[in-house]
Amino acid sequence: MDFIHPTANEYVTHYSNATPAYLKDMYAATLTNHPHAHLQSSWNQGGFLAFISKLIQPKYIIEIGTFTGFSSLCLAEGLQASGELHTIELRAADAETAMAYFKASPKSAQLFQHIGDAKSIIPTLPHLFDLAFIDADKTGYIEYYELLLPLMRPNGIIIADNVLFHGEVLEPTPTGKSAKAIQAFNDHLLKDISTEKVMLTIRDGLTLIRKK
Repeated sequence: MDFIHPTANEYVTHYSNATPAYLKDMYAATLTNHPHAHLQSSWNQGGFLAFISKLIQPKYIIEIGTFTGFSSLCLAEGLQASGELHTIELRAADAETAMAYFKASPKSAQLFQHIGDAKSIIPTLPHLFDLAFIDADKTGYIEYYELLLPLMRPNGIIIADNVLFHGEVLEPTPTGKSAKAIQAFNDHLLKDISTEKVMLTIRDGLTLIRKK
């Protein structure tokens, strides 16, 4: 969901071109057909993920929350030729949709889908990661972050989505379960001296976190 004014979002999208053009059809299909299409990263947010990935040129990427695969394929844009992207999705139906798009991707051999609870799957992965993206259930953000930190290389980047949570965290006392969880996550990050972070007002808020 967009927190920033829709006209501003339309403006920045018009003046941006980092999102892979070949993803247009899959992006539109999710918006048209999925009952929870608002969970998909926006078109320009996908461009931001692709841009960051190209800057980092990661060998290993981990994503928590695949949905239908748009953000995964954007993140994969900067993968090294021998690199891998591991993405975790709890819902089997969405994972199946994403896998169909992955198979049609030019980077299909580098994309690995895991279905199930990320808290159980993350510790089983064999790599140190250069780039991570957290966009799953908000009540799990702190635990996902703590599980990821030991698996990140020094200077590795974690990107956390929805850190403004529709503006609800701006209230003196957030009341919704997810809003309270995001506020707790933001406070948790602020206290963590092992990382540095910058919060950006992109769509519903993104925080970039660098492991020192």
